[in-house]
Amino acid sequence: MKFLHIRQTSYSVISGLMLLLTAWGCGSSDSKTESASTTSASKSAETKSATTAKKPIVLFYGNSLTAGYGVEPSQAFPALVGQKIDSAGLNYQVVNAGLSGETTAGGKSRISWVMRQPVAIFVLELGGNDGLRGIPLKSTRQNLQAIIDTVRLKSPQATIVLAGMQIPPNLGTDYTREFRGLFKELADKNKLVLIPFLLEGVGGIPKLNQPDGIHPTPAGHKIVAETVWKVLQPVLQ
Repeated sequence: MKFLHIRQTSYSVISGLMLLLTAWGCGSSDSKTESASTTSASKSAETKSATTAKKPIVLFYGNSLTAGYGVEPSQAFPALVGQKIDSAGLNYQVVNAGLSGETTAGGKSRISWVMRQPVAIFVLELGGNDGLRGIPLKSTRQNLQAIIDTVRLKSPQATIVLAGMQIPPNLGTDYTREFRGLFKELADKNKLVLIPFLLEGVGGIPKLNQPDGIHPTPAGHKIVAETVWKVLQPVLQ
């Protein structure tokens, strides 16, 4: 059975995310020993950082699909959605908190750290790895609910968008059906915005997926970005 793979570069992903999240609430002070030109450049960078930090955050929280396994970061669907946001003249900053190999249990364990700063939109894309590994649906449901509860606690004003997933029937039709249904169940229960199926028009189509048959190619990510944008655009405006 194939899983949504764990990257060799997971450490660098986490490190980059730590730097970005730290930048939301941290600044730097000028050294008196700096030259005038260095001080000016530093202040300019700080001003730009402060301006960016003031933008409401759209946080994508998921696994290798969100992280963009096998493609350049700029080709992954969160970055493409960010481009659409900019093109539409909407004042939001996209943060990609995807981590390859992540399960709902892993997502639950790091959500409090990720939510140290408030967000405006929280896009939750987790569960695919649970389904591929045959993790009991009760656990998946409980973990996703815990993540939702934490986001609501940390950012009460945030709109939560839940990305629905589907899996092949390897583990039986009952498990497959119940897995597909749990996303709508959670969306209805918590009044979330639902993306019915994140990989609509991409899943199961060889030319739109990498050789593993799971992770989208750059062309596949473009379609995923369109699927997300159709749901996200009305929320942002």
